[in-house]
Amino acid sequence: MIRRIVLSLFFILLSLPIVANEVELNPDHPKRYTVVKGDTLWDISGMFLKFPWHWPDIWYVNPQIENPHLIYPGDELSLVYRDGRPVLELNRGKRDVKLSPQVRETMLDKPIPTIPLSAVGPFLSKPRVVGAEVLDNAPYVVASADERLISASGDYVYARGVEPDSSDDFAVFRGGKVYTDPDTSEVLGYEAIYTADASLVTEGDPAKMDITYSNREVQIGDRLLEIEDENYDLNFIPRSPEQQMDGRIISVFDGVSQVGQYQIVVLNLGNRDGLETGHVLSVWKAGETIPDQVTADRKDVVTLPDEHAGEAMVFKIYDKVSFALVMKATKAIHLYDRVKSAP
Repeated sequence: MIRRIVLSLFFILLSLPIVANEVELNPDHPKRYTVVKGDTLWDISGMFLKFPWHWPDIWYVNPQIENPHLIYPGDELSLVYRDGRPVLELNRGKRDVKLSPQVRETMLDKPIPTIPLSAVGPFLSKPRVVGAEVLDNAPYVVASADERLISASGDYVYARGVEPDSSDDFAVFRGGKVYTDPDTSEVLGYEAIYTADASLVTEGDPAKMDITYSNREVQIGDRLLEIEDENYDLNFIPRSPEQQMDGRIISVFDGVSQVGQYQIVVLNLGNRDGLETGHVLSVWKAGETIPDQVTADRKDVVTLPDEHAGEAMVFKIYDKVSFALVMKATKAIHLYDRVKSAP
């Protein structure tokens, strides 16, 4: 009897699908694809995979190819099988070469980004998350050259606190939202809203500054921060976090109440939580709490289960918060919805 049960269990286990580390391909995946300008790694991953963040599971790194992790327009990707597992191989495309009598210069296309630069570009160097002391201690606009209350591109302003050995170029910011954890009430940081670029004209206290560019008015009290390095890298790998993440959306840009694809959200997760650029998180719509109308007194309440609403990819990280781009939204996404490690 026991032997019969053991044999039955053995055959049942043999019939079960192997799910560990199994890669699910897109049923309509191509066998080959030639990369073109405008492609993103996320789009290409979605051509071949059901879950684009499983890209590391099928990407075959050929050490004989220069920069094997980067993909350029003109490259050909081929889906093949090695030891029964699907892998993507890279065949490097041709490069345009420009010749001149004096130098030989190879003109390389830029590698394709992981996510659209047009969607995240303004958020990479302009909006910042800072501690309260950063804005409090930063140089500030004390007056305009023409006694105006507001200034714009082409105007001059005076600023206090500009050190003689500091940079000549600054970004002008204004204090914005306070980012607070909805569960613990911890202050995670302060939003610094970008208003303009300014260049030092004359040192002193106050120093004279030229507003070289503005996307909104510059006001007395606005703060000056040295411009961040804009050599950002969008060639990170989409992947699920190695450890379990559990956080919330704590802010939504553009003042919208419902979030859709390619909109930016702020998460209450950052470097201290082990989050990295390229990490993909599943978004879960918080279950609504409703009265139980079946009970006799109708005073009982019940909370409906959370529902999967999409995926978001992290592209910029601070210590306690991060910026993420919503890559897919199957339901309306709202403020305070949960984010968890993608499967």
